[in-house]
Amino acid sequence: MASGQSLEKVAIFAGLPADSLARIEKRCSWRRYEPGESIVDYLDASNDVYFIAAGEARASIYSVDGKAVTFTDLGPGEMFGEYAAIDGAPRSATIEARTGCHVASMSGATFRELLKQEPTLMLALLEQFVAKIRILTTRVYEFSALAVNNRIRAELLRLAKLAPQSGKSARIGSAPTHSEIASRISTHREAVTRELNRLSRLGIVERQGNALLVKDVDRLADMVREITGE
Repeated sequence: MASGQSLEKVAIFAGLPADSLARIEKRCSWRRYEPGESIVDYLDASNDVYFIAAGEARASIYSVDGKAVTFTDLGPGEMFGEYAAIDGAPRSATIEARTGCHVASMSGATFRELLKQEPTLMLALLEQFVAKIRILTTRVYEFSALAVNNRIRAELLRLAKLAPQSGKSARIGSAPTHSEIASRISTHREAVTRELNRLSRLGIVERQGNALLVKDVDRLADMVREITGE
């Protein structure tokens, strides 16, 4: 196996023994993608499954007028493309490299075969699907019931919980731009700017170059909880 061409950090393969993982790695193709390069396109008919070994990618759909609606960012250890591999339908989103990415891929047929051969892999996939459904349920609720400023706070809290934490603070490295945050929560850049400025005056967030420091994650969580009841 060439340097860096390992799936050992991919979450769905965590429960597999080393020999099974080695066999799977041999059935993958590997490729590097540059920032901004498309990996799969919305409504494309391909069905390969992809595993990110290094780098970050973004799942989006572009409207007719070019507006991006961002669904999620994907990092090392995550996968995408499994929907089309399972149901044969067109791609449900465009996936673009956000940074330089090193990605493994396998055909949909190979992936389905592995699911039949490896019950541990099938269970891990089901657990991932349940987690995604729970996240989607929360997002639909937020879009339907929360005002824009509260949706922004909820999105910041999600990002903070995924970021490295020190005490009560969390540092979101390479933080999404105001436009990128807006595209995730169905609003506009100006609304995000206003709310981040408000949170900055309250001492909750602080911009540090390309990073965003959430100085008091607990206080931000309390603000979200006050609105959502969670």
